[in-house]
Amino acid sequence: MKAHGPGRCARIRIIGAASGIGAQDKACADGPVAFHHSQAWHELQHHPLLDWGRTLFAPDGPGLSHTARIAELCRHLADEVALSLRDRHFPVVIGGDHSVAIGTWSGVARALGQAPGLLWIDAHLDSHTPETSYSGAIHGMPLACLLGRGDKRLLDIGLAGAQVSAAHTVVLGPRSYEPEEMAFLQRLGVRIIDSEEILQRGFPACLDDAMAIVAGAPAGFGVTLDLDAIDPRLAPGVGSPEPDGLLANDVLTAIHWIAGQPGFKALEIVEYNPDRDRHGSTADLISDLIGQVLPKAP
Repeated sequence: MKAHGPGRCARIRIIGAASGIGAQDKACADGPVAFHHSQAWHELQHHPLLDWGRTLFAPDGPGLSHTARIAELCRHLADEVALSLRDRHFPVVIGGDHSVAIGTWSGVARALGQAPGLLWIDAHLDSHTPETSYSGAIHGMPLACLLGRGDKRLLDIGLAGAQVSAAHTVVLGPRSYEPEEMAFLQRLGVRIIDSEEILQRGFPACLDDAMAIVAGAPAGFGVTLDLDAIDPRLAPGVGSPEPDGLLANDVLTAIHWIAGQPGFKALEIVEYNPDRDRHGSTADLISDLIGQVLPKAP
């Protein structure tokens, strides 16, 4: 891989965000630690420009609501991500349920001083508010929070207002969502490229369209990948699997190409559920994804 993308940074810094509070299946809280102890990570960890920074855990204690615990974790995660960027490291966040994205991208926004673009690769839209959610699960709300709508405890963590630019945000690959989410994102002008459009036009053409929007953000952009975007036959270790989905090779190729683009600031990989993994295949995929952003060793 050419080193003009994240390779301009001194190192790739992995940050674990070990929380399953926002999900119905809480086992994704074990994802970062399980991956850190996996053979897949062991084979990757000796790269000279890669290190595992910290793994953050949601606080526990009597009287703390789920939302309060998620908010505190996200504040700490935002601090870690912002610090990594200020140190000229490239942060790769490993989750944990997708509610941790509130912290990741708030931290990126704070470090940049303005809202970045965001490519949100997911089987779901994750854009409910407490008023529209069918389940009440906060991992179904993070994109709405990042766009400035939701529980006030989950807003304004990095900057005042939206943490990502709606005009430069694209959701790629959704195939299971509710009409309230779609209406919300359409009102804000977020581009949605769903699984049907990908089937009709092909993944490369859809990715080109998405990146033309996302990479146009003046301060830079990032990618958040919910592993359930990928076909569960290829990535079984997820908490909310949906039939069909993207091909793992397409996603790996996409991340490899994106890593060479100027303005790429951070990568997030979420919803790894080791209880559902088979033969370590999903852990291997995470390792392969991290490999796509690794610069060549000097």
